Amino acid sequence: MSKLFPSRFTLLKAFVLLFLSISLFVRISFMVWDFAEVDKSILDLLGTFGTGFLFDIGTVSFFTIPYLLYLLVVPVKWYGSFIDRIITAFGFFLGILIIYFSFFGEFTFWDEFQRRYNFIAVDYLIYTYEVVKNINESYPLPILIGSLLTLVALTLFIVYKYGGFQKTYYSETSFKQKFVASLPWFAIAIVCGLLVTNDQAEWSKNRYNNELSKAGIYSFFAAFRNNELAYSEFYRTIDDKKAFADVKGEFVDSGDTFLHPLKNEILRNTKNTDSIKTEQRPNVIFICIESLSGNYMNALGSDLNITQTLDSLANKSLFFTDFFATGTRTVRGMEAITLSIPPTPGRSILKRKNNTGLFTIGEVFKAKGYDRNFFYGGDGYFDNMNTYFGGNGFNIVDRGRGFLLDKSITTTRTNIEDDEVTFENAWGVCDADIYNKVIKEADKAHETGKPFFDFVMTTSNHKPYTYPEGKIDIPSGTGRNGAVKYTDYAIGEFLKNARTKPWFKNTVFVIMSDHCASSAGRWELDVQNYHIPALIYNLPNAVPQKIDKLSSQIDMFPTLFASLGWDYKTNLFGRNILEMKPEDERAFIGNYRKLGYLKDNKVMVLGDGNTANFYQWNPADNSQKALPMDTEFLERAISNYQVADYLYRNGGLQLNNLKK
Repeated sequence: MSKLFPSRFTLLKAFVLLFLSISLFVRISFMVWDFAEVDKSILDLLGTFGTGFLFDIGTVSFFTIPYLLYLLVVPVKWYGSFIDRIITAFGFFLGILIIYFSFFGEFTFWDEFQRRYNFIAVDYLIYTYEVVKNINESYPLPILIGSLLTLVALTLFIVYKYGGFQKTYYSETSFKQKFVASLPWFAIAIVCGLLVTNDQAEWSKNRYNNELSKAGIYSFFAAFRNNELAYSEFYRTIDDKKAFADVKGEFVDSGDTFLHPLKNEILRNTKNTDSIKTEQRPNVIFICIESLSGNYMNALGSDLNITQTLDSLANKSLFFTDFFATGTRTVRGMEAITLSIPPTPGRSILKRKNNTGLFTIGEVFKAKGYDRNFFYGGDGYFDNMNTYFGGNGFNIVDRGRGFLLDKSITTTRTNIEDDEVTFENAWGVCDADIYNKVIKEADKAHETGKPFFDFVMTTSNHKPYTYPEGKIDIPSGTGRNGAVKYTDYAIGEFLKNARTKPWFKNTVFVIMSDHCASSAGRWELDVQNYHIPALIYNLPNAVPQKIDKLSSQIDMFPTLFASLGWDYKTNLFGRNILEMKPEDERAFIGNYRKLGYLKDNKVMVLGDGNTANFYQWNPADNSQKALPMDTEFLERAISNYQVADYLYRNGGLQLNNLKK
């Protein structure tokens, strides 16, 4: 041990042991937290903690490099000098502050996502106002900061009491001894930097064991480097012509005709197949509900009794009972809804380059003469929403503090003023306030006689789960159930108000969640945690019914367009759910790395290591059982994802290219 940590390396030794000890504590804590989900056989536990230890060693090796370089260049005669003491003490203080801060952060991140740091944490670095305010409203921040500083001070005191600083300052360690002691750490850092990837921690079929095997800080920097993934480089592929032929075949079967049949594109004309149905152009208000899982609704099997409005609407609407979100974040839901496209790997298209001037559902509404508006109760700067919607032809209505990210975008922006706000938290105004703004703008639009399409993004069903007191019987800030009940209450009040308006009879309301409350589970993709509610209410001449066909977010607006009897040009992947035959039913689910294709209670999961895993999904208990590979099923999954990624990367979603 003295060769690895000579006396001059005493503080380095203390830092390494502290890091490894705290990391082990965090890993054990997370295992206890979700004990029922973890595979706990001896081999599984050895694999989890053994892999975790190796990743911890790799992570701490990166921290050692700056200090090792300092130790190597400082000669013996300068040991313990004033400058040496200042640099050493400050460096040690900063190191342990980072350790404690990152591990504190891991607990809040695990509480929200049941995962180690990933690209979401990287994204949150950009939006410090919302994130810091949310943490402050969700947790006792003064206590957390006080505890953090207390731990730092206590650690410094213990290290000082046991002579860590004195041994470092009054050492006689030679350059040769320092050089030899440094070599293992440099070697580990080089190996980890060049040869080790974060997905190598995913050795188990149990997702929780894989997450426990990771090191949070290592995962964070891995996400920072790899938040965009080219499908063709990391995933299984087939010939592009074959992929496009497979995807186009699905649309040909529906009667669509392609504008450029020989091109690698899916631009086509789709026609109203119901000769009796005449085209209608009602106003459309789409409510995208934050984080509402299907299992909160009684109409979908819950017994919580907290969605009275939505349960009532389920009996008066086209209610889709087997409906799935494509992803796990709001921007992924927005991508699926507006672009009607399977999820591409990496970040959502909303947050990537070339995300404006695209063919979205807004283009279909525009061709029918609609004004298009995006409503958000917070600052639409967050998650690049204003740039995306503004750059794709929508007017913006938000609680704006910032600006559009792209100054070249010209769009109308309306602010939610202070006198229009009755309640506000980190994420924006309460749902009731955003709905009141929607009512005001709808009144103005009605006077023009021009139909409007409103995309309304709610925020109340989000941590810290706070909302106006006295509206429901669950106190504000006490948890998700209260936020869901308030969300439902606000929808009820909105519709009650809307029914008094002259435009109500000619307005269709589409209500859907952006994603589930949680996507975490023990499986690669936990299918049940993508099941969301979706309905179309007040559709002209429509008979309320429950539609039990497997479908996903990309299908909602093509279904609405068909229900309104529209003929239109389309570049959308979505299908008309109402006309789906059993063999047509499918859903796309995924996260930023795993891409799932769900059909006939089977799910194909494509991974970024050119992997493909095939499972039988049991909806009764949400379990998955490995199946022998089905080549035809695999190719169908690959085709959809490969074509989606190809279109994005080759300009196949851009309006300018589609006009050529």
